[in-house]
Amino acid sequence: MLDTSPLTTAVERFADRLRAMPQSRLRQGAAAQALELARELSVRAQALEAAQQGAGAAPARNMPDAGLFVVGDQVAVAGTDLAEALRATAGGTAESPRDTAKAPSEMLDEAVRMVEQAEVRATR
Repeated sequence: MLDTSPLTTAVERFADRLRAMPQSRLRQGAAAQALELARELSVRAQALEAAQQGAGAAPARNMPDAGLFVVGDQVAVAGTDLAEALRATAGGTAESPRDTAKAPSEMLDEAVRMVEQAEVRATR
């Protein structure tokens, strides 16, 4: 089983920081960075889940902009969904999406880097 704790740890840390940020900081771009990350994590999770279900390449559902004060929760949900999809894929219960040759561990490493980079950009 793939250990996705690096992703869930990074996601929760960033989500907690977003939840603690003042409105002014969120308006300065932190919320936009977080929403962009949440959307990307969500798209990746949906692609893995579609491959697991044999559904093919269905159009991804876009994470809505629900406002400044929920982006921390959106990052947490999207990151947790991706971690679950990666665990299922690595556990042999799903295939990798056909449009990528990456192993689940590579996708995990890439997702962790994305979260860490988004956190740096959002908290500058």
